[in-house]
Amino acid sequence: MYMPYISNPHIPEVRRQAVMKVYNGWSIRQTARHFGVQPSTISRWVEKMPHPGNRIIPTQSSRPHHHPREINEAIVFRILEIRHERNQCAEIVHHRLSQEGIVISLSSVKRILQRNQISKFSKWKKWHSYTPRPLIETAGSLVQIDTIRDGIPADHLCSYSVIDVFSRFAYAEPTQYARAGISAQILCRAQQIAPFRFQTIQSDHGSEFSRYFTKKCSELSIHHRHSRIRTPTDNAYVERFNRTIQEECFARIPRRFSVYQKEIPEYIHYYNYERPHMSLGMKTPMEMLRSY
Repeated sequence: MYMPYISNPHIPEVRRQAVMKVYNGWSIRQTARHFGVQPSTISRWVEKMPHPGNRIIPTQSSRPHHHPREINEAIVFRILEIRHERNQCAEIVHHRLSQEGIVISLSSVKRILQRNQISKFSKWKKWHSYTPRPLIETAGSLVQIDTIRDGIPADHLCSYSVIDVFSRFAYAEPTQYARAGISAQILCRAQQIAPFRFQTIQSDHGSEFSRYFTKKCSELSIHHRHSRIRTPTDNAYVERFNRTIQEECFARIPRRFSVYQKEIPEYIHYYNYERPHMSLGMKTPMEMLRSY
Protein backbone atom coordinates (compact mmCIF):
# COMPACT_ATOMS: atom_id res chain seq x y z
CA MET A 1 0.00 0.00 0.00
CA TYR A 2 1.37 3.41 -0.98
CA MET A 3 0.83 6.22 1.50
CA PRO A 4 0.00 9.79 0.49
CA TYR A 5 2.67 12.43 0.93
CA ILE A 6 0.65 13.89 3.82
CA SER A 7 -1.87 12.15 6.06
CA ASN A 8 -3.68 15.10 7.65
CA PRO A 9 -7.40 14.50 6.91
CA HIS A 10 -8.19 18.26 6.95
CA ILE A 11 -5.73 19.20 4.18
CA PRO A 12 -8.26 18.75 1.29
CA GLU A 13 -10.57 21.31 2.95
CA VAL A 14 -7.63 23.69 3.49
CA ARG A 15 -6.84 23.48 -0.23
CA ARG A 16 -10.43 24.34 -1.12
CA GLN A 17 -10.43 27.34 1.22
CA ALA A 18 -7.15 28.59 -0.28
CA VAL A 19 -8.49 28.37 -3.82
CA MET A 20 -11.67 30.17 -2.81
CA LYS A 21 -9.53 32.99 -1.36
CA VAL A 22 -7.91 33.41 -4.79
CA TYR A 23 -11.28 33.44 -6.54
CA ASN A 24 -12.51 36.04 -4.05
CA GLY A 25 -9.77 38.47 -5.04
CA TRP A 26 -6.72 37.49 -2.99
CA SER A 27 -3.40 37.32 -4.83
CA ILE A 28 -1.40 34.10 -5.08
CA ARG A 29 1.36 35.47 -2.82
CA GLN A 30 -1.08 36.89 -0.27
CA THR A 31 -2.86 33.50 -0.07
CA ALA A 32 0.44 31.67 0.21
CA ARG A 33 1.55 33.83 3.14
CA HIS A 34 -1.81 33.34 4.84
CA PHE A 35 -1.69 29.54 4.62
CA GLY A 36 2.07 29.22 5.11
CA VAL A 37 2.90 27.49 1.80
CA GLN A 38 4.82 28.39 -1.35
CA PRO A 39 3.08 30.46 -4.07
CA SER A 40 3.71 27.65 -6.54
CA THR A 41 1.69 25.36 -4.29
CA ILE A 42 -1.30 27.71 -4.41
CA SER A 43 -0.96 27.89 -8.20
CA ARG A 44 -1.11 24.11 -8.51
CA TRP A 45 -4.17 24.00 -6.28
CA VAL A 46 -5.90 26.59 -8.47
CA GLU A 47 -5.09 24.52 -11.56
CA LYS A 48 -6.71 21.48 -10.00
CA MET A 49 -9.92 23.43 -9.34
CA PRO A 50 -10.26 25.78 -12.33
CA HIS A 51 -13.83 26.83 -11.43
CA PRO A 52 -14.99 28.04 -8.01
CA GLY A 53 -17.15 25.64 -6.08
CA ASN A 54 -17.34 23.44 -3.03
CA ARG A 55 -15.28 20.59 -4.47
CA ILE A 56 -12.33 19.63 -2.28
CA ILE A 57 -8.90 18.76 -3.67
CA PRO A 58 -8.05 15.23 -2.45
CA THR A 59 -4.58 14.17 -1.35
CA GLN A 60 -2.92 12.06 -4.03
CA SER A 61 -0.55 9.17 -3.49
CA SER A 62 3.17 9.87 -3.37
CA ARG A 63 3.84 6.73 -5.41
CA PRO A 64 6.09 7.51 -8.40
CA HIS A 65 4.77 6.74 -11.86
CA HIS A 66 7.99 5.00 -12.90
CA HIS A 67 11.01 3.55 -11.13
CA PRO A 68 14.45 4.63 -12.37
CA ARG A 69 15.46 0.94 -12.51
CA GLU A 70 12.19 -0.31 -13.96
CA ILE A 71 12.43 -3.64 -15.78
CA ASN A 72 12.07 -3.37 -19.53
CA GLU A 73 8.63 -4.33 -20.85
CA ALA A 74 10.22 -6.70 -23.36
CA ILE A 75 11.80 -8.69 -20.50
CA VAL A 76 8.49 -8.79 -18.63
CA PHE A 77 6.77 -10.06 -21.78
CA ARG A 78 9.45 -12.75 -22.22
CA ILE A 79 9.03 -13.91 -18.59
CA LEU A 80 5.29 -14.30 -19.05
CA GLU A 81 5.82 -15.99 -22.40
CA ILE A 82 8.16 -18.61 -20.94
CA ARG A 83 5.80 -19.19 -18.04
CA HIS A 84 2.80 -19.81 -20.30
CA GLU A 85 4.72 -22.35 -22.41
CA ARG A 86 4.78 -25.11 -19.78
CA ASN A 87 3.64 -23.42 -16.56
CA GLN A 88 7.07 -23.92 -15.03
CA CYS A 89 8.25 -22.44 -11.73
CA ALA A 90 10.10 -19.14 -11.33
CA GLU A 91 13.46 -20.87 -10.84
CA ILE A 92 13.25 -22.57 -14.25
CA VAL A 93 12.03 -19.36 -15.88
CA HIS A 94 15.01 -17.53 -14.35
CA HIS A 95 17.41 -20.23 -15.60
CA ARG A 96 16.06 -20.04 -19.14
CA LEU A 97 16.38 -16.25 -19.12
CA SER A 98 20.04 -16.54 -18.10
CA GLN A 99 20.63 -18.97 -20.98
CA GLU A 100 19.20 -16.33 -23.32
CA GLY A 101 21.58 -13.72 -21.90
CA ILE A 102 18.90 -11.78 -20.02
CA VAL A 103 20.27 -10.55 -16.69
CA ILE A 104 17.57 -10.37 -14.01
CA SER A 105 17.34 -11.55 -10.41
CA LEU A 106 15.20 -14.48 -9.33
CA SER A 107 13.28 -12.28 -6.89
CA SER A 108 12.33 -9.94 -9.76
CA VAL A 109 10.99 -12.89 -11.76
CA LYS A 110 8.89 -13.96 -8.77
CA ARG A 111 7.53 -10.45 -8.28
CA ILE A 112 6.52 -10.19 -11.94
CA LEU A 113 4.67 -13.51 -11.73
CA GLN A 114 2.92 -12.41 -8.53
CA ARG A 115 1.86 -9.07 -10.03
CA ASN A 116 0.29 -10.92 -12.92
CA GLN A 117 -1.42 -13.33 -10.53
CA ILE A 118 0.17 -16.46 -11.95
CA SER A 119 2.43 -17.33 -9.03
CA LYS A 120 2.47 -21.01 -8.11
CA PHE A 121 1.24 -20.83 -4.51
CA SER A 122 -0.43 -23.95 -3.21
CA LYS A 123 -4.21 -23.61 -2.93
CA TRP A 124 -3.98 -25.83 0.17
CA LYS A 125 -1.70 -23.39 2.00
CA LYS A 126 -3.33 -22.12 5.18
CA TRP A 127 -2.40 -18.54 5.99
CA HIS A 128 -2.53 -17.52 9.61
CA SER A 129 -3.15 -14.05 10.91
CA TYR A 130 -0.83 -12.85 13.66
CA THR A 131 -2.95 -11.43 16.43
CA PRO A 132 -1.28 -9.00 18.85
CA ARG A 133 0.85 -10.66 21.50
CA PRO A 134 -0.94 -10.43 24.87
CA LEU A 135 0.63 -8.64 27.82
CA ILE A 136 2.25 -11.05 30.27
CA GLU A 137 0.57 -9.82 33.46
CA THR A 138 -0.80 -12.99 35.05
CA ALA A 139 -0.32 -16.73 34.87
CA GLY A 140 -1.99 -18.12 31.76
CA SER A 141 -1.80 -14.84 29.80
CA LEU A 142 0.46 -16.59 27.28
CA VAL A 143 1.22 -20.31 27.24
CA GLN A 144 3.54 -21.75 24.61
CA ILE A 145 3.34 -25.29 23.21
CA ASP A 146 5.76 -27.24 21.02
CA THR A 147 6.88 -30.77 20.15
CA ILE A 148 10.21 -32.56 20.36
CA ARG A 149 11.05 -35.40 17.99
CA ASP A 150 13.77 -37.62 19.44
CA GLY A 151 15.54 -40.14 17.18
CA ILE A 152 15.69 -40.86 13.46
CA PRO A 153 12.51 -40.35 11.40
CA ALA A 154 11.94 -44.09 10.94
CA ASP A 155 12.14 -44.74 14.70
CA HIS A 156 11.45 -41.65 16.75
CA LEU A 157 9.53 -40.64 19.84
CA CYS A 158 7.65 -37.41 20.34
CA SER A 159 7.23 -35.29 23.41
CA TYR A 160 4.94 -32.32 23.90
CA SER A 161 6.12 -29.30 25.90
CA VAL A 162 3.79 -26.72 27.43
CA ILE A 163 5.08 -23.76 29.45
CA ASP A 164 3.52 -20.65 30.97
CA VAL A 165 5.57 -17.56 30.14
CA PHE A 166 4.67 -15.71 33.36
CA SER A 167 5.41 -18.40 35.97
CA ARG A 168 7.46 -20.91 33.91
CA PHE A 169 5.05 -23.62 35.07
CA ALA A 170 5.64 -26.48 32.63
CA TYR A 171 4.04 -29.68 31.48
CA ALA A 172 5.46 -32.39 29.22
CA GLU A 173 4.17 -35.70 27.97
CA PRO A 174 5.64 -38.33 25.60
CA THR A 175 3.65 -39.61 22.62
CA GLN A 176 4.27 -41.94 19.73
CA TYR A 177 3.10 -39.40 17.16
CA ALA A 178 2.36 -35.69 16.83
CA ARG A 179 -1.17 -35.09 15.57
CA ALA A 180 -3.72 -32.30 15.93
CA GLY A 181 -6.01 -34.55 17.96
CA ILE A 182 -3.17 -35.56 20.28
CA SER A 183 -2.20 -31.90 20.65
CA ALA A 184 -5.73 -31.09 21.82
CA GLN A 185 -5.64 -33.94 24.35
CA ILE A 186 -2.26 -32.81 25.68
CA LEU A 187 -3.59 -29.28 26.08
CA CYS A 188 -6.61 -30.55 28.04
CA ARG A 189 -4.42 -32.55 30.41
CA ALA A 190 -2.03 -29.63 30.87
CA GLN A 191 -4.98 -27.36 31.71
CA GLN A 192 -6.28 -29.86 34.26
CA ILE A 193 -2.91 -30.01 36.04
CA ALA A 194 -2.15 -26.27 35.92
CA PRO A 195 -3.43 -24.27 38.93
CA PHE A 196 -4.52 -21.42 36.64
CA ARG A 197 -6.62 -20.99 33.51
CA PHE A 198 -5.00 -20.80 30.08
CA GLN A 199 -6.06 -17.67 28.20
CA THR A 200 -3.83 -17.76 25.10
CA ILE A 201 -1.92 -20.72 23.68
CA GLN A 202 0.84 -20.02 21.16
CA SER A 203 2.31 -22.56 18.75
CA ASP A 204 4.32 -22.72 15.56
CA HIS A 205 2.82 -23.63 12.17
CA GLY A 206 3.27 -27.40 12.48
CA SER A 207 0.54 -29.71 11.18
CA GLU A 208 -0.12 -30.85 14.76
CA PHE A 209 -1.41 -27.32 15.49
CA SER A 210 -3.80 -27.06 12.54
CA ARG A 211 -7.44 -25.94 12.35
CA TYR A 212 -8.67 -28.91 14.39
CA PHE A 213 -6.40 -27.86 17.26
CA THR A 214 -7.63 -24.27 16.96
CA LYS A 215 -11.24 -25.51 17.08
CA LYS A 216 -10.59 -27.50 20.26
CA CYS A 217 -8.90 -24.47 21.83
CA SER A 218 -12.03 -22.42 21.12
CA GLU A 219 -14.16 -25.07 22.83
CA LEU A 220 -11.97 -24.65 25.92
CA SER A 221 -12.29 -20.83 25.66
CA ILE A 222 -8.57 -20.58 24.90
CA HIS A 223 -7.36 -18.26 22.16
CA HIS A 224 -4.89 -19.91 19.76
CA ARG A 225 -2.28 -17.71 18.10
CA HIS A 226 0.62 -18.69 15.84
CA SER A 227 4.19 -17.47 16.04
CA ARG A 228 5.58 -15.56 13.10
CA ILE A 229 7.17 -17.60 10.29
CA ARG A 230 10.95 -17.97 10.49
CA THR A 231 10.96 -16.24 13.89
CA PRO A 232 11.92 -18.87 16.50
CA THR A 233 12.37 -16.16 19.13
CA ASP A 234 8.57 -15.82 19.27
CA ASN A 235 8.52 -19.22 21.00
CA ALA A 236 11.74 -18.62 22.93
CA TYR A 237 10.41 -19.84 26.29
CA VAL A 238 9.21 -23.23 25.09
CA GLU A 239 12.29 -23.66 22.88
CA ARG A 240 14.50 -23.05 25.92
CA PHE A 241 12.43 -25.49 27.94
CA ASN A 242 12.88 -28.08 25.17
CA ARG A 243 16.65 -27.72 25.49
CA THR A 244 16.47 -27.97 29.28
CA ILE A 245 14.40 -31.15 29.34
CA GLN A 246 16.61 -32.72 26.65
CA GLU A 247 19.81 -31.98 28.59
CA GLU A 248 18.53 -32.75 32.09
CA CYS A 249 16.15 -35.63 31.35
CA PHE A 250 16.28 -37.20 27.87
CA ALA A 251 20.08 -37.37 27.75
CA ARG A 252 20.18 -39.36 31.02
CA ILE A 253 17.64 -42.10 30.21
CA PRO A 254 17.29 -44.81 27.54
CA ARG A 255 15.22 -43.79 24.53
CA ARG A 256 12.26 -46.09 25.16
CA PHE A 257 8.64 -45.02 25.35
CA SER A 258 7.97 -46.87 28.61
CA VAL A 259 10.97 -45.15 30.22
CA TYR A 260 9.81 -41.76 28.94
CA GLN A 261 6.36 -42.35 30.44
CA LYS A 262 7.93 -42.89 33.86
CA GLU A 263 10.77 -40.37 33.87
CA ILE A 264 9.16 -37.31 32.27
CA PRO A 265 6.40 -36.86 34.90
CA GLU A 266 9.03 -37.17 37.64
CA TYR A 267 11.18 -34.53 35.98
CA ILE A 268 8.20 -32.19 35.50
CA HIS A 269 7.43 -32.44 39.23
CA TYR A 270 11.06 -31.59 39.99
CA TYR A 271 11.00 -28.73 37.45
CA ASN A 272 7.86 -27.12 38.90
CA TYR A 273 8.41 -27.72 42.63
CA GLU A 274 12.17 -27.98 43.25
CA ARG A 275 14.25 -26.51 40.41
CA PRO A 276 15.15 -22.82 41.05
CA HIS A 277 14.97 -20.41 38.10
CA MET A 278 17.36 -17.48 37.80
CA SER A 279 14.77 -15.53 35.78
CA LEU A 280 12.33 -15.88 38.70
CA GLY A 281 14.81 -14.70 41.34
CA MET A 282 15.76 -18.27 42.27
CA LYS A 283 12.13 -19.20 42.88
CA THR A 284 10.47 -22.34 41.60
CA PRO A 285 7.43 -21.99 39.30
CA MET A 286 5.07 -23.01 42.13
CA GLU A 287 6.66 -20.45 44.49
CA MET A 288 6.16 -17.85 41.77
CA LEU A 289 2.47 -18.78 41.48
CA ARG A 290 1.95 -18.59 45.25
CA SER A 291 3.65 -15.20 45.54
CA TYR A 292 1.74 -13.19 42.93
